[in-house]
Amino acid sequence: MKLRKVTAASATVLALALSATACGSDSGKESGSGDGGDKITIGIKYDQPGLGLKTPDGFTGFDVDVATYVAKELGYAEDDIEFKETKSADRETALARGDVDFIAATYSITDERKQKVDFAGPYLLAHQDLLIRADDNVSKGDDLNGKKLCSVTGSTSAQNVKAKFAPDAQLQQVGTYSECLNGLQSGAVDALTTDDSILAGYASQEQYKGKFKLAGLKLSNENYGIGVKKGDKEMVDKINAALEKMVQDKSWDKAVKDNFGPANYKNEPAPKIGNIVK
Repeated sequence: MKLRKVTAASATVLALALSATACGSDSGKESGSGDGGDKITIGIKYDQPGLGLKTPDGFTGFDVDVATYVAKELGYAEDDIEFKETKSADRETALARGDVDFIAATYSITDERKQKVDFAGPYLLAHQDLLIRADDNVSKGDDLNGKKLCSVTGSTSAQNVKAKFAPDAQLQQVGTYSECLNGLQSGAVDALTTDDSILAGYASQEQYKGKFKLAGLKLSNENYGIGVKKGDKEMVDKINAALEKMVQDKSWDKAVKDNFGPANYKNEPAPKIGNIVK
């Protein structure tokens, strides 16, 4: 077989063609573009029933439903969504590195966080509250004085109760909220505290239905937003438009009922975009 000699000019053309092909062959997600690239990566929690929970069958929760709706409005099919576990301490870093395109993970909007990331939303107004046994009653924070209050180690929620409402509460800190729930069920503790949305999610689990209820004290305001890489105003605007549509077409109401209904969660109405309740 006779091979044709490649001239210098031909080699140059071939090299340029190969270079152009290589540049155009990146099939990865177009981070921050929101224009229906191949994939979109979304940060969520994996361990919060009712909000963001990884199960053998996939992912469930209100944050998951919100994130999925937003992604579809950005042009991504459900199969093109990649959920990535994003723990609280890692959220700002994950956005800055481009590990995720946005984060929907009980991410309260605060002035401190806004220095590092941008937020769309808020899409839910939650409150710090107490989870108590179904046959108990707590009408105000100081009812916890002398009672056993449970939360996870390092939680600011329990410290907030002791500092502002019940200085004589007996604080017990454990590794997981599930441990608190077991203690609440057995009578070892009298109340569990964190955001009411998180509490409602746990109380809605099949094994806990009818056993617990929210006290409804509204001890703080938590404006959940969708975190976006700092400076990506285009993405923020697109997500805000998607959130507004989710409220208008009642998908937001359905997501609340589907994920929190069994706990009789008295949720706030869907917040207006940009309306941060202090």
